[in-house]
Amino acid sequence: MSADGDGAPYLPFEGGRFRLAMGLMPLPSAEWIEIDGRFSADLAAKRALLQARHGDVFAALPESHGASLELLALLARHLPQHHPDVFRCAGDRLVNAATAESWDVARPALHPLDLAGRLVQEDLCLLLPDGGPYRLAAASLCSPARWRLADKIGRPLAAIHEPVPGYGATLAAPVDRFFALLKPGKLVWRLNWGIVDDPAPFQPAARATPAPVTAENAGERLWLRVERQTLQRLPATGAVVFTIRTHITRLDAAIRRRTSALELAAALRDMPADTSRYKQIAPLAPALLAWLDARAG
Repeated sequence: MSADGDGAPYLPFEGGRFRLAMGLMPLPSAEWIEIDGRFSADLAAKRALLQARHGDVFAALPESHGASLELLALLARHLPQHHPDVFRCAGDRLVNAATAESWDVARPALHPLDLAGRLVQEDLCLLLPDGGPYRLAAASLCSPARWRLADKIGRPLAAIHEPVPGYGATLAAPVDRFFALLKPGKLVWRLNWGIVDDPAPFQPAARATPAPVTAENAGERLWLRVERQTLQRLPATGAVVFTIRTHITRLDAAIRRRTSALELAAALRDMPADTSRYKQIAPLAPALLAWLDARAG
């Protein structure tokens, strides 16, 4: 979590070590969905993306329909209960006071997962077992971090994470075990992070021409990108819901304290070279570390 004095809501590198681990923590159900000051703007950006590039940000296999309906019904109960200042029920309709939208959640005009994704700032993914490994069966994904939904839909977890250095040797077996043993009613969360040279939430690929970054301007030209991820099992269909809430904070706003600069620098120096290349941090590292060292005094 972010300490007082820093501008990012989460600082996952506290402690200054890099570990390839699931890092799952229990989460109270009331804290499942985050709503903050960017709520209306983020939903407007989602609407624009779904209008302009629907096939890039939404996909659903036919077998995911039942789970999509179950997830929509869960959100329709959760949001008015835990965010009553924004959401209320009016019969079968869910009313969003912040955007003046009203949705029939009992008879949705859209695919139920498409509608669910328009209610919250989180991206929503549904994973289903296929007689074995869990597969990505549906997703509303408006904030991809340099991956394309079309490349992942329908694929099992191991194939989805194949590009991640060390995943097969270190995480594949624990992740498969976790999915097999996850019980309905248990909600967990984790954080994933990176440093990027583009603040756009929708980022299926890196910039064709990276921004020039120096030790002097890294704080203004780089951003801390943190994904708050949650996992839970739907009781009726058995699908696993994976949510991704993306927080993007300019580096000089995120790292204000000497301690945070020291810890991020230490985590970057501790990061394996193949992971740094995979996260596309390696080209930025010299300028980034010089800026952090100066920030730390």
